[in-house]
Amino acid sequence: MDINVIDQVVTDRYALYNGDSAEILKGIPTGSIHYSIFSPPFASLYTYSNSERDLGNCRTTTEFYQQFKFIVEELYRVLMDGRLISFHCMDLPLSKERDGIIGIRDFRGELIKLFEDCGFVLHSQVCIWKDPVTAMQRTKAIGLLHKQLKKDSCMSRQGIPDYLVTMRKPGANPEPVHHTNDSFPVEIWQRYASPVWMDINPSDTLQASSARDEKDERHICPLQLTVIRRALNLWTNPGDTVLTPFLGIGSEAYVALELGRRAIGIELKPSYYQQAVKNCGSVTAFEQISLW
Repeated sequence: MDINVIDQVVTDRYALYNGDSAEILKGIPTGSIHYSIFSPPFASLYTYSNSERDLGNCRTTTEFYQQFKFIVEELYRVLMDGRLISFHCMDLPLSKERDGIIGIRDFRGELIKLFEDCGFVLHSQVCIWKDPVTAMQRTKAIGLLHKQLKKDSCMSRQGIPDYLVTMRKPGANPEPVHHTNDSFPVEIWQRYASPVWMDINPSDTLQASSARDEKDERHICPLQLTVIRRALNLWTNPGDTVLTPFLGIGSEAYVALELGRRAIGIELKPSYYQQAVKNCGSVTAFEQISLW
C-alpha cells in the first residue's frame, strides 16, 4: 500500500499506517474487513493536531460531516456483508463562549444518521456509565455543580455518558461468529446484553496500563480496554481482521492482537502513531517470549 503513507509497519499479524484514513482506506480490498471499532474525532471538541487533514480541525459542523462521510463510505465498502462497525462517542456539551448557548448536542444521533445515509443499519447501542462527580471536577460544568441547585435548578442536568454504537452492513454474513455455552456462559451474556454498562472502569485504558516513556504524549480520549474486549469477544472470530481508521495510541489494535485477531490501524498524528507501534509491538513481543 503506497497511497500517501508517511510511515508503515506491516507484519503477519498487523499493519499500521501513518497517514490520512480517507486516502489509505482506498487501498484496502473490498469486503476484506471482519469488524471495525474506533473512537472518531469528537467534531471540534478536541484539537488532536494542527494538520489541515485532521477532522478535529474542521471549521464548521457541516464541513466535519462532509469530510467524515468519505471515510464512512470507505468503511462500508471494505466491511464484509452482514458484519459490524462500532464507534465510541458521547453527546457534546455546548458552551456560551464557543457556541453562544449552554446545552447538549446530539452528536451520537448525528453520527448514526451519517452511517445510515451511507447504507449501514443501526444494530445496537450501549450506554457506558460515567461518574458525574468526576465529570464535574474535570469540566466544572454549571449543570453538574451542586451550588447551581440553589441558584436555578432548571440549569442542573445529569452527566453525559459514553456510548458504544454498533452499525451493521446489510447482507448475509459469509463467516458466522459462533460461541459455545462454555466460552459464553449465560451470566456473561447477560452482562454483555445489558443496555447500560455500569462496570466499566474509566481508567482501564492503554495509556494507563502500557509502559510509557516520560515524553510520550497522552491520547485525549482513549477507549476503555474492557469495552473493546467485550465487542471483539462478542462480534469476531479468532483470526478475524479488525480495522480502526482512527488508531490513536493503538488501543483497538492492541486488544485485537491480545485476543488472537489481526489488526489494521491508520493514524494521522505521528506521535500517536509511534506510540501505537510500540504498544502493538509489545503484544507480539510478549507472545514470542511466552513461547520460550
